[in-house]
Amino acid sequence: MFDFFEGRELVRPAVTMAEAQTIATDLFGLVGPTTVTELGSQQDRNFRIDHTDVDGVTSYLLKVDNALFSEQELSAQGAAMEHLAGSGLRIPTPIAGVDGRTRQYFASPTGPLPVRMFSFLHGGSLAEVKHFDTSVIGELGEISATVARALATFPVDGLDRTLQWDLRNAHRVIRHLIGSVPDAARSATLSGIAAEAAERVARVAGALRVQPIHGDVTDDNVICARQSNGRLMPDGVIDFGDLGLGWLVAELAVTTASVLHHVPDEPFAVFEVVRRFNEVLPLTDEEIAVIWPLVVLRGAVLVVSGEHQTSIEAGNSYAEERMGLEWEVFAAASRIGWDEAEAMIRWAIGRPTAERSAAEPAAGASLIRGLRAEAVEVLDLGTTSPMLNDGRWLDADVEWALALGALDAHGSPDPVIVAPYGQYRLTRSTPDLQTEPATFSLIAELFLTAGSELCAPMAGEIVRVVGDEVVLGLMPGRHGQELVVSGISVSASLASGGATVAAGTTLGQVNPVGSHRTRRGEAVGRVRAQLRSVPDLSAPDFVTPTRAPAWVSLTADPAALIGLAPADTTRGAASVGPTPDSTRAPVLDDPQNEVDRRARIFAAAQERYYEHPPQIERGWKQHLIATDGRCYLDMVNNVAGIGHAHPQLSRAVFEQMQLLNTNSRFLYRALADLSERLVELAPDPSLDTVLLVNSGSEAVDLALRLARIHTGRSTVVALREAYHGWTMASDAVTTSAYDNPYALANRPDWVVVADVPNTYRGAHRGADAGARYRDDFTAQLEALGERQADLAAFICEPVLGNAGGVMLPDGYLAGVYSDVRERGGLCIADEVQVGYGRLGTHFWGVEQQGVVPDIITIAKAMGNSYPIGAVLTRKDIAESLAREGNFFSSAGGSPVGSVAGLAVLNVMRDEGLQENARVVGAHLVSRVQNLMERHPLIGAVHGLGLYLGIELVRDRVSLEPADAETAAICERMRQRGVIVQPTSERQNVLKVKPPLCLTLASADFFVDQLDEVLSSGW
Repeated sequence: MFDFFEGRELVRPAVTMAEAQTIATDLFGLVGPTTVTELGSQQDRNFRIDHTDVDGVTSYLLKVDNALFSEQELSAQGAAMEHLAGSGLRIPTPIAGVDGRTRQYFASPTGPLPVRMFSFLHGGSLAEVKHFDTSVIGELGEISATVARALATFPVDGLDRTLQWDLRNAHRVIRHLIGSVPDAARSATLSGIAAEAAERVARVAGALRVQPIHGDVTDDNVICARQSNGRLMPDGVIDFGDLGLGWLVAELAVTTASVLHHVPDEPFAVFEVVRRFNEVLPLTDEEIAVIWPLVVLRGAVLVVSGEHQTSIEAGNSYAEERMGLEWEVFAAASRIGWDEAEAMIRWAIGRPTAERSAAEPAAGASLIRGLRAEAVEVLDLGTTSPMLNDGRWLDADVEWALALGALDAHGSPDPVIVAPYGQYRLTRSTPDLQTEPATFSLIAELFLTAGSELCAPMAGEIVRVVGDEVVLGLMPGRHGQELVVSGISVSASLASGGATVAAGTTLGQVNPVGSHRTRRGEAVGRVRAQLRSVPDLSAPDFVTPTRAPAWVSLTADPAALIGLAPADTTRGAASVGPTPDSTRAPVLDDPQNEVDRRARIFAAAQERYYEHPPQIERGWKQHLIATDGRCYLDMVNNVAGIGHAHPQLSRAVFEQMQLLNTNSRFLYRALADLSERLVELAPDPSLDTVLLVNSGSEAVDLALRLARIHTGRSTVVALREAYHGWTMASDAVTTSAYDNPYALANRPDWVVVADVPNTYRGAHRGADAGARYRDDFTAQLEALGERQADLAAFICEPVLGNAGGVMLPDGYLAGVYSDVRERGGLCIADEVQVGYGRLGTHFWGVEQQGVVPDIITIAKAMGNSYPIGAVLTRKDIAESLAREGNFFSSAGGSPVGSVAGLAVLNVMRDEGLQENARVVGAHLVSRVQNLMERHPLIGAVHGLGLYLGIELVRDRVSLEPADAETAAICERMRQRGVIVQPTSERQNVLKVKPPLCLTLASADFFVDQLDEVLSSGW
């Protein structure tokens, strides 16, 4: 048995690729064409052997083992592979040599070297993928547990080894090799952290389960199958060189550590490994306690071993290239505190620590001397607080402004305004941020008159005093709880610490903060109070939503100490507004509640973005804000043309609602005001009549009805791949196979479907595509024979919106409109998505094509999410409705709807949003086209202005749609703070149709995140 600590070094055997080919031929009988490729390794040599015979090419892995490993160890590894063959995982199979034995020996100049050959597992390695998503992380955890569970019944012969990778030896290895770390400061830091980790493990080491483990189920050593979306998903395990006895939990720790450098922006994602491992192999409390210390020790062992290997073997490129990643693993692991990591693990696997009762003040005592209940008021800084409307949440001093306003408005002579513990503060959010902001409050902040006296709410001991902060250890029987109060002048008698104080003992007086004063001229202080459940815990004031569950178990709500009822710390819906003190909402955000509610009451056909969506309760300009305070860049909401929650629109609707909202049969000014504005904006004076409705579907429905009544005919020509709405008539001309897989087969007989003129992937491409598509259209009309005389209308979008913003070829609409009109039909332009200034260069899409339709349909951006739509047409066409009676829409053209429509047009004019669409859209196109040079997945950029589509393909020649990749990229973009969704019936186009107020900075943020996602393997 080899003992690493005897001073012998594990230098790789000196074997060339030519010698490897000789080994394959002489020892394993591979005669014939053979290709040899060396694979990386630290302490042995690995070669891929591709051998060609009459049956084709067969691949093998040739392993030349380090001579210092015993025959018993190597035999055990082969036996373990055979033992795992029935585990459901792909496992290498040992290959016998020409003499029938699986172990061979190569006579090298330095002595005989053990040689083995295995079947080669085809598939990629996860080491190739920069970023892991949750599904890959979880699968790694399940594979690690599957291997450990299977090895639990494996015979132990040959496994009692002393290995540097056995985490039972971790601290010994670190001390032995720390001298190889050249940087003294890094060496000292690593030594100190590793010592802390080892001490924590030592506390429970005797209770940890020991069994045979693989010891290296990592990103390097799992083999993956490539799924239809191009993503690698692990399904096999290789490299049994570290097989031996070890702690069962070490198997998990090694796998967990290997994920860390794949999620640098979201290290807490690694706890999905633990969750899935625990589902297969439930962990004990002792094992839970040492997972993170072992992860840190694994990172430290990787670092010192790598530094040592490069120092003794110059030219080991494999070891040298990995040094940066190994330091990254250690750094990421050591940045998460021991208590936080354990709490997060327990939350992830549903094994919380025992409930700790919150501290309660002694009878008649509170943190504030003489506090009266009526003097306390909660300050709502949450994501739906009405005090933060109109973008006020972005003001740097908004918390102070609101607190001072509340103090001035309060009727009590000595008010206390409290920003509570456990609230996701919108004021702490940041737009265009790729990582989560720290929005969750672990403190209660008190705004009150400077000089107010604070006292101990219960008996305790002064643990320490640092500057304006005092730490009070509460006792007795409070499970080590500490109350931390800062922002005060601490009483001189307590400054040295260590004093035992009774309830009511003065801690200090509130310090004034800057020039903040009430209207009465009183100086105001800001006190932070935090109740920690673990002694000597270093807790931040605010944490990210991901970290909140852990910190809720490590802290407590100090509300009872300041006259409030504590918040419920169970996981549930976040507070969505001011709540009475006695019914404070659960502090942890859980959008799954809303998902479940929808599932119970909604039809399955009703769509929803994302499998695990954020719960969005606020919008502002080009951003959407979730209940946990995270701000997402909205790149899909073309409905919100002027931006979310625009104050001018909100005020207009509110003020009109206070006056009147009724139907258009009554006489009021707003209806004509809006209609006149639309006529003024029409692409041609002939379009002089407006009919107002509720939605785009209703507008298209009415347009079709108008055409059929006016012409007295019924046949309508629509383009393939189009979407026009969900009413009976608008759905009849909707031909998208994504929205309805049977769309082309079940159109009513009055609908004729023409080919879509998609010049990127359609039947015709190139400079003459428009003329050729027009010829096809003309021929199709001719082929209708007698039905030509029944042609009522042709309908299409001036830009192929459902295809992802594909532009119609120049001249196409002019030719088609001419064909239709020659046969007595009308031309309908569906501008519901692409019109209203979105193209930037033109207000209407038809203007880009240089044509004038007979009917235009409008909706979506027309009301900026208020339900209003319109049909714009000629007077003679509109008057045709009288043949079938009167026209009426209950809410179409209502006073409030009309005022909303006017407000939208005013904002567009006053803020230059059409011009903004032109400028920012051109910038977006330029930047994405630059991405195409580095990312072959991008096949084309379609569209104009702020109606764009980024088409993703697996091959730029075949144009195979990258549909699954598109879905995965959208999910990854959401994780990085961008809402973008797939479109087209192939679902391989990123639809880019944001609010028209999109800024250049936000456009750059979108492209930067897309670049990162495409670069990281999404």
